[in-house]
Amino acid sequence: MAAVDTPIARPLDVRWIHGSPSAKHNTDPDIQVHEYDEHTVILRQNKAVNYEAPFLFLLFGTERAVLIDTGATAEPEYFPLRAVVDELITRRLAHDPRDDYPLLVLHTHPHGDHIAGDGQFADRTDTTVVGAELPSAWAYFDFDRDAEAVARVDLGGGRVLECLATPGHHEAAVTYYDPWTGFLLTGDTVYPGRLYIDDWPAFGRTIERLVAFAESRPVTHVLGCHIEMTRTPGVDYPIRTTYQPDEPPLQLTVDHLRRIHAAVTELGDRPRRHRMGDLILWPNE
Repeated sequence: MAAVDTPIARPLDVRWIHGSPSAKHNTDPDIQVHEYDEHTVILRQNKAVNYEAPFLFLLFGTERAVLIDTGATAEPEYFPLRAVVDELITRRLAHDPRDDYPLLVLHTHPHGDHIAGDGQFADRTDTTVVGAELPSAWAYFDFDRDAEAVARVDLGGGRVLECLATPGHHEAAVTYYDPWTGFLLTGDTVYPGRLYIDDWPAFGRTIERLVAFAESRPVTHVLGCHIEMTRTPGVDYPIRTTYQPDEPPLQLTVDHLRRIHAAVTELGDRPRRHRMGDLILWPNE
């Protein structure tokens, strides 16, 4: 692979696994694997295993791979994340053999549905798991010294992730920009669902920063880690549902960031739940 000036905006018309009327009788795989391109994999956890059904991202460079988030279930017998990741890496190395190909595990934030699988990688050779909590995550990116910095993670072959501290949903939240695909990976900060906001002023600053950042780079898709909306504007699925047959696409756009910024600005210092069609601003009490 080689560095790209402008990423190719490939379609993401994926039918994601979305649960079933009976979780007990669900026949979907524990983890859905979608190969966006030969260097990029999007994973989704089965809703029958955990209703959160988070999305995870596995990105390959020439020198190493990075896994962003590890899902909502610790036990490999129910959620075989390491086995799936190992198989994908083995398949890649079959085409591009290397003696040393490390794996880096990063996170969007430390809520349990994004870090539960960390333990599966604890004894994996050539693997670094960066803790998701504020002291460990922000120290890794040097955000503890400069929270406004843009950190870089080099995967090799010209694939260099840009990483931003984006508090609001959680104080330790991190957003990743991948110039290879043009993905802006926003975790639980922005996605088609209920945007739970723990710190309203911080969230407003984060959205303003993301808009400015995205307008200066070729963003193809804004990708969060959940789908909670239906295709009916403003209508979300009930919390803890394990069946979402009418899901909208995962991907959002930079225009969604602009609309969120406008809504946050309009609400000012009086935050409240605000339905926006594709998502819901949901300040925590």
